[in-house]
Parts: sequence; structure tokens; C-alpha cells
Amino acid sequence: DKMKQLVLLFLLGLISRSLQIEDNKIPGLCSGQPGIPGTPGLHGGQGLPGRDGRDGRDGAMGVPGEKGEMGPPGVPGPRGDVGSPGVDGLHGEKGAQGECAVAPRSAFSAKLSESRSPPLAEQPILFDVVLINEQGHYDPATGKFTCEVPGLYYFAVHATVYRSSLQFDIMKNGHSIASFFQYYGNWPKPTSLSGGTLVRLEPEDEVWVQVGVGDYIGFYASVKTDSTFTGFLVYSYWQNSAVFA
Repeated sequence: DKMKQLVLLFLLGLISRSLQIEDNKIPGLCSGQPGIPGTPGLHGGQGLPGRDGRDGRDGAMGVPGEKGEMGPPGVPGPRGDVGSPGVDGLHGEKGAQGECAVAPRSAFSAKLSESRSPPLAEQPILFDVVLINEQGHYDPATGKFTCEVPGLYYFAVHATVYRSSLQFDIMKNGHSIASFFQYYGNWPKPTSLSGGTLVRLEPEDEVWVQVGVGDYIGFYASVKTDSTFTGFLVYSYWQNSAVFA
């Protein structure tokens, strides 16, 4: 009988509890005592991201880390401005003496032989006895000087005049550059005629002496007197010549 009573009391308690829950759903009725906590529900979905918070204050400086390895060289920067001149250095030692420059040379002198016949008009006179011609620029076979060193030259003729008046020209490439005359008046002794000129020459230019008129051909040479043709280089134009390049 006690067991039945206990079961009956348990059932009555359940009915009473059920009625209290239903009564709580009716508006205006007094609420009963809170029931026991229910079973926790499932986790809900992830909410929207919240707004960024305000920046916090700067933290205190940390302890310096260890020194890292040296990086590769950077790209060269732009060239800087030119610096001011430095202090003059000490004088160097005196060098060895160099070789002396050799100046170009050109000179000759020739005379008429005693047995030469009178010269022909408008033909080079052959001064066939060479006195000096180290460079070989004068040709006694033609009576012509041929330039090999460009420069300023001086040419001179010293003539003994006998048996006839004398007129001669110093020629350059077929053109007279100086002309001289000596009258001979049937004197018992020879007289003389001298003349000279400066002329600028380039390689291959030719210079010679000739008589221009057939009656004035009084060049003369003997054991005691001569007629000469001389020429020499005064100075060269080495700066502007391919000969000295």
C-alpha cells in the first residue's frame, strides 16, 4: 500500500507541474516558480565582423636585436660635383735627355765647265760641275733642281760675263721668278752679273736658269773665273706637310 501511495503522489506531482507550465503561458496569470534549466541549445552561426577598434598607444621600445649580415652592394649613385683642385705634388725626377731632332736639309751648288759652249735660249743651262749636292736634289744632266722638302728656298746665280751681254731668268715650273741683265761693251776683260731670289716650293716643283734672248748669252767660265748656280733651304714648312707626318 505504501508503494501505491508513493506512486500516486509522484503522479500527482507531475500533473501539478504540468498545470503550472500551462498556466505560465496564459497572459495575466501569476507566474509560478522558475523551472529547472533546459538543455543548452546548438551554437548559432557566425555573426558579422565588428568595427575596428581604436589604435592602441605605442608600446615601449624593445631591446635592440642582433646585428644582421651585410647586404649586397647597392646600385652606384649619380656622379657628384667636381671637387676643388688638390695640393700640387712634389716635382718628379728629371728624365733622360732625348734625342735631338734632325732638321730637314736641301742645298746644292754647281758651276759651268770651262769647255761648255754658249747656252741655248729658253733651255735650262747645264751647270755640269757639281760643287755640293749631298741630298741629290740637283741634277747636273738636266740643270734642274727638284724640291723634295717643302719650304722657303734661296737661289742665286753668279755669272762671269764675257764676249756678249747677258740676260738670264731664274725659272720655277716654266715661269720666270727673277730676271737679270748685264750689258757687255766689248771690254777687254770679263765683267760679272749676280742675282738671287727667295721662293716658296712644294714637293716636285722645279727650278732652273735659262737665257731668254739669243743675243744675250754671255755666260763664261775659265780657269780663273766661274759662273755658278746655288740653292738652299732657308726653312721648311714641316707643320703642314705629309713629308714629315
